[in-house]
Parts: sequence; C-alpha cells; structure tokens
Amino acid sequence: MRSNTKIVIVGIGGVGGYFGGLLAKKYTNSNEVEIIFVARGEHLNEIQKNDLAIVDGNEGFTAKPHLATDNYSKIGLADYIIICTKSYDLKQTIEKLKPLIGDKTILLPLLNGVSASDEILALLPNANVLKGCAFIVSKIKSPGVIENSGNVQKLSFGVDGTLNDGVLYLKELMINADIEVTVSDQISTAIWEKYIFISPSATATSYFDIPIGKVLDENIDTVLSLIEEVKKLAIAKGITISGAISDKTLHTMRSMPYGVTSSMHRDYLNKKPATELEYLTGYVVREAEKFGISTPTYHKLYEELLKKAH
Repeated sequence: MRSNTKIVIVGIGGVGGYFGGLLAKKYTNSNEVEIIFVARGEHLNEIQKNDLAIVDGNEGFTAKPHLATDNYSKIGLADYIIICTKSYDLKQTIEKLKPLIGDKTILLPLLNGVSASDEILALLPNANVLKGCAFIVSKIKSPGVIENSGNVQKLSFGVDGTLNDGVLYLKELMINADIEVTVSDQISTAIWEKYIFISPSATATSYFDIPIGKVLDENIDTVLSLIEEVKKLAIAKGITISGAISDKTLHTMRSMPYGVTSSMHRDYLNKKPATELEYLTGYVVREAEKFGISTPTYHKLYEELLKKAH
C-alpha cells in the first residue's frame, strides 16, 4: 500500500456520515490510511466526544476518525477530498479547502444535482475533479448519530474518459471498507440517472409537502410529468441514459419506505434559510430554456416553491 493516504470527508450528514463512517471504521487503526471528518456545531462535539454512531436498520456501528474538526488549517494536504455538503454551501467550502489541495489531490463531490464538478472547476480550473453520486436514504438523527433508513446504499464515481490509478486506488480503499461502489468511465450516465430520480422526488415532496409514498398515491401524474421533462433535458444534453429509465425511476421511488422524504423537503420543513431548490428544480427550468424544451410541470412547481422559500 502507499504510505499515509489522507482522505478528508467534508460534511458528515446522511451521505458523508454513512460512507465516511464505513471508511473510518475500517481504517481506525491503520498507519497507511488516515480518515478525517470535517463537521460543525453540536454534531462535531458529539463525534469528538463519543465517535460517530451509524444506525442501519436493527444494526449499527461506531466510527472513530483520525481527526474530527471544523478547523481546516489543522488538516494539511489531502490525497482525496470527498465533499458531501449541501449544494448551496459548495462555493464557500471550496474556498476553505484551498490549503488542502495539492497537485495530486483528487476531489470527489457527492452532492445532489448534476453541476457540482463544473462549479468546482470554475473555481479551481486545474483541480483533479471526479463526478460522483450517492444512492442512500440517510440523515442526521441526532448530533453524532447517522440513521440509514433505506434499502439502497451505494456510490458511483468516475470520469467521462480514462480512469487513472488515483481513481482506481480510491475504489479499492472503499471496497475494502465494505462500501458498495461502482467506478465508471462514463460517469455522466450514472449522475443523470440519479438526477432523473432525485430531482422529481425532491420537487414533488417539497411542493406537495408530503412523503414520497403519499406523493405516489395521490399525485402520480405530476411525478410522471416531472420524470419525462427532466429526461428530455438529459437527452438534449447528449447524455446516454437507459431506455427504461422512467420505469426504473418509478420502481426506485416505490421501493423507498412510504414515509421517507427528500433532503430538500426536510429543509423546507425545518424552515432552513437555504434549500437545494435552484439545483434540483430551478436547474431543470433554466437548462431546458436554453435547449428550447418545454417543462410546464417543472415551471409551475418551481414558481410555487420559490414563493414557499421566502
């Protein structure tokens, strides 16, 4: 193995906490791999005092990182930075991460949406940035505790092109930590197939203000319209997607626990000052306009959700 590979996970919420927890659990006593959590507030305090607890159905485990901090200056140069913040925090996070990024540092954003890698490259044109997405239903249950309540917990990451040794080594480290991971040289397909699921889910649960099971029972026509509209956008952008993506997406939605909702809906429920509306709903409206694609359902729900946000 290489000596002292440093992996920094920024944002220890549902995604970063679960997958970062598996990494920390595996490499707690490792001299070769160092796992660092960047968290904040009471959540950070609990992790520092009692480690991170992951509840997974009737099972669970605790994970002890080599360091849990909110002070970026304590971390030093990183080999890998896995970014799991909310989309609206990305820009300020990248500014704070600059001292951690060297010529060989690989950044992996696992944010909701399809624009994170492009946003990072706009700020850091020479950075080594992968594309990635997570399929998981998880959240912070209480400070220091991550709850995974779904039946899928997998990661996809990679590039549109040749996979280098750094990417393959990260895959190896994750597989060794029992993370269900797929690495692809056509990653945009995976990113967009997830987006075709998460964008309609987040938009509909937030608009109707109900969990996904109830949305499917009461408003299936709206959900189907959202899926078709975002699918048209993917095709217009030249993304290769499955011919059965609409059925696959609906199947994924139906397989989720009835009472589960989206992180965007939770932000509305918790009256957060910011939501992922611009990344999960507004993005479709704006990009579709560029391609001359009609998205009446997205347009209507976006306008109403804008009012809700203020």
